[in-house]
Amino acid sequence: MGRFKLEIKRIENNSNRQVTFSKCRYGLIKKAYELSILCDIDIALIMFSPSGRLSHFSSKRRFLSIHIRFQ
Repeated sequence: MGRFKLEIKRIENNSNRQVTFSKCRYGLIKKAYELSILCDIDIALIMFSPSGRLSHFSSKRRFLSIHIRFQ
């Protein structure tokens, strides 16, 4: 039995959107960390919440050194 495809659309309720962002942000950071360990790579994530707050994650190195390397 397969899974059905969910429709991706914007969440209109602000509080529900913030809760969903927080949950997904944690999952995304966890997956990025796992990928960095498995493949021995540097990863940097920059995210802005629906309220405009900055969140960032970097694996192994400091975020600034990864940003400089990217430029």
